[in-house]
Amino acid sequence: MNTADDVLDAPFEDSRRLTGANLYFAVPGAVLDTVPGIAFDDGIAARWHAGIAVARAALCWPDGASVIRHHATGVTLAIAAPIDQLFTATEVNEWALYRALGLRPGADTVDAPELPARPHPAHFEDDEALRRLQAAAQAEARPSLLALLHAAAMHAVPARLDDEALSIGEGQFARTWTLAQLPAASEVPWTRLHGVPKALVTGSNGKTTTVRLLAALLGASGRKVGYSCTDGVVVGELGIEAGDYSGPAGARAVLRTPQVQAAVLETARGGILRRGLAVDGASAAIVTNVSEDHFGEYGIDTLADLAEVKLVVAKALAGNGLLVLNADDPTLVLQAQGLDGVRIGWFARALATAQARGLPACGVLDGRLLLRGDEGEDDLGAIAAMPLTLGGAAHYNIENIAAAVLAAQALGVTATESARVLASFGAHNADNPGRLQRWTLGDVDVLLDYAHNPEGLHGLLELAASLRKGRLGVLLGHAGNRREADYIAVANTVAAAHPDRVWLKDIGGNYLRGRASGEVAHILREALHTHGIPLEALPVCLDEAQAAREALAWAQPGDLLLLPIHEPSKRAVVVALLDHLAASGWRAGRTLPGGD
Repeated sequence: MNTADDVLDAPFEDSRRLTGANLYFAVPGAVLDTVPGIAFDDGIAARWHAGIAVARAALCWPDGASVIRHHATGVTLAIAAPIDQLFTATEVNEWALYRALGLRPGADTVDAPELPARPHPAHFEDDEALRRLQAAAQAEARPSLLALLHAAAMHAVPARLDDEALSIGEGQFARTWTLAQLPAASEVPWTRLHGVPKALVTGSNGKTTTVRLLAALLGASGRKVGYSCTDGVVVGELGIEAGDYSGPAGARAVLRTPQVQAAVLETARGGILRRGLAVDGASAAIVTNVSEDHFGEYGIDTLADLAEVKLVVAKALAGNGLLVLNADDPTLVLQAQGLDGVRIGWFARALATAQARGLPACGVLDGRLLLRGDEGEDDLGAIAAMPLTLGGAAHYNIENIAAAVLAAQALGVTATESARVLASFGAHNADNPGRLQRWTLGDVDVLLDYAHNPEGLHGLLELAASLRKGRLGVLLGHAGNRREADYIAVANTVAAAHPDRVWLKDIGGNYLRGRASGEVAHILREALHTHGIPLEALPVCLDEAQAAREALAWAQPGDLLLLPIHEPSKRAVVVALLDHLAASGWRAGRTLPGGD
């Protein structure tokens, strides 16, 4: 029998609540990821399921899903649970794992000196463990909250819950109460509370551009649109929060803003895996694409795994909602075959590719963007005339446009309104900050973008090849929470474009994610050098803004500079500098303001 010290050496890496629909089921619950190396055989699995069943009965929980998912480094265990007892659910899951593995301490009293101040139920034999779980569930339970959620469901009104507040309704039709001051169901003004039209956008690349474009399309009819994305929360033209709001917190922030009449919510992989979805009842959900990124986190090891995560957004759709998928993405096409009862719209660069998968469909035919459905066809204009495509050369933005058009139609935007927006969106850098912004500084072209993974960089470099007249300079960095193989893949992608100089940089702030400053830059530098790029053409400048200045100082007439800038504060500095250079008529070889 194991000691209490053995129990304290936890067999799981992460244990967390799932507050909405998620990868495993469509309801709240809890999930944990085991440490690598546990031989989780059928016997252990059966004992874990049995432990969950014992705990459910002891806590008077209804029957619910319990899911075991094997992956490359271990096992993920997920259980459905009442939404007002999710902290208890994490302890139930952990206790059942300890029990299944036979990690039983033999301690039956809290006075044992080796136990911590607040012993975990796993420190005790079954009877005492269950008693403690019952006490935790009773302390956490909120009957008044459950009564309100039930009443909201009966009135068909959406409800949004977090650790501090409950909101019923959305946007201009919402009311919010703190959990400490919840009203009785009879006190809620149900007739004045409603949902608003909304869409979710996920994918490996193109999410923020698609969010912003779809928000512009929804705003064409005069609606006040709120959106959340990697760069913050925006309502109308006003930014109300800055930072990465591509998870549940961003969605709630938008849907609790009183002015909002329609919403577009970027829904990143991390938020789906950590907490699940924050919303339901969406009119549309877009998956832009899936590409190799973030492998090895939360048991996601393959493209098929990643596609499964992204397709969780289908669980947020209303009964008549539209799932918008990329017909050029073979992984999504394959995974879509397993979706039952979901209405799908397809987009692709070529209309024929999209339409081959079904209707509605959107893509390009003879240089025109066409939207086809069961009731006919709409011509949205010449694709080369849409500023977001840079004359048709930005192929990935053709896909983003087609996806947004399909979702907009599902949200009630007419083809005429969409065509009007597409004819102008992207003409100004302020339309899509940080994504494919372009400056022409005399004879030097500068593109600033967010590209960060191999697929995103490939698209940017493909565009660069069509614009390149002289030398190519590139800034390159990556977040710290990637495998070394991911950094090598990024370096390989850039090396294939034969750049003349690459500045290796940090992505600082939260993006270091456990790595030392400069560590990723030196991995990338060595990988690029193996492709024959001389070290003198691979300077290390860890500050993104300073690296951009060095690139501008290096530039000669005819050069093209690609500046993937990721830290928002650094991007603001670089954009301000580029705007100043453009306004002042700066030319390559001249002194930069502020030095150099």
